[in-house]
Amino acid sequence: MKTIITNSSGETYELGRAMAGEAASGTIIALTGDLGAGKTVFAKGFASGLGVGDAVTSPTFTILCEYEGDRLPLYHFDVYRIDDPEELWEIGFEEYLYGQGVCLIEWADKIMDELPDDTLIVEIRRQLNNDTTNNPQKTDDNKADSEAFSADYGYDTTPEETRRILVHKKDESI
Repeated sequence: MKTIITNSSGETYELGRAMAGEAASGTIIALTGDLGAGKTVFAKGFASGLGVGDAVTSPTFTILCEYEGDRLPLYHFDVYRIDDPEELWEIGFEEYLYGQGVCLIEWADKIMDELPDDTLIVEIRRQLNNDTTNNPQKTDDNKADSEAFSADYGYDTTPEETRRILVHKKDESI
């Protein structure tokens, strides 16, 4: 598991963009986090990293938006309004999971049991800058990851909105 601290929406966007550079056909990324945590910001960055030129919005009411990227197609799901995972199978979910593109699934915690074990989980947890009760302590490892990320993308590390992002495979214990 890798922990990354981002200090702005821009950094969260760029993290998504960077992770898209490592994506391959058949990659499944499950995004979890509270409302407003930054899932859609990450998704927009990810889409940009795949070369999607269209404006990316969260498909809350349509469940799925398909985008053609320069590198790979993006199948962007938002399963917030799914009450029964069977609804996904009715729209051909399996074809997307094992298709030629990348599946990016917001609110994936609602359907986690339906996802393959090699799904990459990106947990986004928003921290308020004045919240000292749950502020993540930076260990040497995640501090180094965050500082390297900030240096690579030229970001000022002055926090605007801090997020703790955990990245791990579904079958890894956390």
